[in-house]
Amino acid sequence: MPKAAFVALAGRPSVGKSSFVNLVCGAKVAIVSPVPQTTRNAVRGILTRSSGQLVFVDTPGRHVSDKKLNKKLMDVADRALEDCDLVLYMLDASRTPGPEEEAVALKLKSLQDRTVVAINKTDLNGADPNELISFLKEQLPDISNERFFEISCFKKEGISPLVDCLFAMAGVGELYYPEEYYTDQDMKFRISEIIREKAMNRLREELPHSIYVEVADLELRDTPAPQDGGFDAKGRKRLWVRAFIITERESQKGMIVGAGGKMIKAIGQAARKELNSIFEWNVELDLRVKTGKDWRHDDHILKRIIG
Repeated sequence: MPKAAFVALAGRPSVGKSSFVNLVCGAKVAIVSPVPQTTRNAVRGILTRSSGQLVFVDTPGRHVSDKKLNKKLMDVADRALEDCDLVLYMLDASRTPGPEEEAVALKLKSLQDRTVVAINKTDLNGADPNELISFLKEQLPDISNERFFEISCFKKEGISPLVDCLFAMAGVGELYYPEEYYTDQDMKFRISEIIREKAMNRLREELPHSIYVEVADLELRDTPAPQDGGFDAKGRKRLWVRAFIITERESQKGMIVGAGGKMIKAIGQAARKELNSIFEWNVELDLRVKTGKDWRHDDHILKRIIG
């Protein structure tokens, strides 16, 4: 009988949870950015082997804050921990544990029997896995040495033994998804996340948390789209998308549009390039900017975009 399990990823922001899911699943599942708390949803990545299936649930990084947006993100992470069969606790070997790491460990105290630890970024200068191991031995003493792994997502080191351990701990069960699936995200969500990633990686530090992306229209069209002065050599249908980057204040729109529209053009081109590599259609992207005043304090909007 095959094995199957849902595995929730837990950890502080920017420890590499999304990079790990993308690496293990062999495809772009979760967006990646140096901006903390890029992940806003429980994003599922699926790994299927002859031995069974693991469904990794990437969650927002656990951050101590009383802001409404952060509380919503922590609710998402908490639900994933409650619902999953196993937990993968990821830490950053280059960061000294402090109060925030203690808060994560405290959350996992009652889940030690089903938790595996991955100490990531061991390739960085100044990385000190032993400091984190000492911290974990004190905070989570019931996790055995066999469930501690030192890894580097950047160098793709130490990943296989960790995944083998998760499969060994998984229960016997039927596959949750067809073998060819690597994620279960719907099209609108994937498109909006790719656009948000490209925007976050190009905008100044204070702006990324002030934006979200809304896909307003999707239309599959039969006529090939012009590309580089001609037509799509593959004869693909085109997927026409209208999407909005939504920011909190009118004054922020100019930063996103950029001088002469250069910034939004660069965001759109980068997003379109990646979307074309993901989908079987030739993507046409109509990207615009609008204001959603103080959306981070609007319960209706937060409920719609976070979950």
